Amino acid sequence: MTVRESAARALSVAIKKWEFPHKCSQDTILRTKGIPMNKIVLKLRHSVKERLCRMLRDCRNASTRLRYLMIINVINGRSTRQTAIVLHVHHTTVGRVVERFRRYGEAGLQDGRADNGADKLSEGYLQRLHTIVSKSPDIYGWRRPTWTRELLIETMVRLTGVRVHVTTMSRALAIIKARRGRPKPIVGCPWSKAAKTRRLRQLQCLIATLPQRERVFYEDEVDIHLNPKIGPDWMVQGQQKQVLTPGQNEKRYLAGALDVRTGVLIWVQGQRKTSYLFLDLLDRLRRLYPRERCLHLILDNYRIHKSDIVNAALQGYLSGKVKLHFLPPYCPDDNNIERVWEDLHANVTRNHRQPTMTKLMEAVRYHLLKRNQRKQAHVAA
Repeated sequence: MTVRESAARALSVAIKKWEFPHKCSQDTILRTKGIPMNKIVLKLRHSVKERLCRMLRDCRNASTRLRYLMIINVINGRSTRQTAIVLHVHHTTVGRVVERFRRYGEAGLQDGRADNGADKLSEGYLQRLHTIVSKSPDIYGWRRPTWTRELLIETMVRLTGVRVHVTTMSRALAIIKARRGRPKPIVGCPWSKAAKTRRLRQLQCLIATLPQRERVFYEDEVDIHLNPKIGPDWMVQGQQKQVLTPGQNEKRYLAGALDVRTGVLIWVQGQRKTSYLFLDLLDRLRRLYPRERCLHLILDNYRIHKSDIVNAALQGYLSGKVKLHFLPPYCPDDNNIERVWEDLHANVTRNHRQPTMTKLMEAVRYHLLKRNQRKQAHVAA
């Protein structure tokens, strides 16, 4: 045997003995691009293991608990890859945590960011941010009418001297439960605050001290369009739902009265929103409640409620039976029937796919009838 042959034989024996174990195939070695290691072995006393388990039970921080679990799994004989699969982390993360534990012991399992200094998102910072978000940028000297995260950061730097990253600002906005929403357009009430408050208290007193055989209703009208109202809806990623519009719009109008005691809605339908539609509603109320001495209607200042024909009816055949109580101008939020119309739009008219006005009005009537049935069942119970 030559020297070269003996050297090759010795090399093959050495490889089989430790570098390439018999149970590991050559394909595995090539695929993993290196010599496989079965596991990282940590040898600890039983008392240390018990202390680690006790610290895991007492720990309330999720990240720290995860690091304790990594160490305990490795101590119990699992490899880094097995531990990574069980805990749903990457195997390199497990190896890094084990190395820190070897170097620093249990101190290596704590959050290393504790030495970074005081948290920038302090209670005072978050309270100031909450106040800023609730207002408009122009109040703080900006020309832009809406907030962005970058604009919020610059505003907070001016007021607090603390600068944070954009992602940190996103986290701060999530903590104060801020959201991106659509503002609500309103018209300011021309009355003074005292006059408005006085009128609203009078209406509340009317409801609270209502005598027997008298009823109070919130009254308002709503437009039903064949062209659907477009509103937000859930969609899958990459999809934008399409809502087919008829092109030529058609309209119908409802005049409704919401009973304060029972929550039942009385309504009439018409093709035009005129004083005659309002009088149709008053006539229906008069027929439905013949034994009531007086019907009080709380309503807005729309012109069809104050026309000459309505005043003539109130002074004539409706005299003493119907009384109108007008809200302060431009105060729709104080008319409870507005919530019924919002619910109607959300459940029927928004993004609807009804091909004709007849089908759409059938859906409207079905929704309102079902709503009244639920209210009547609740009152009966």
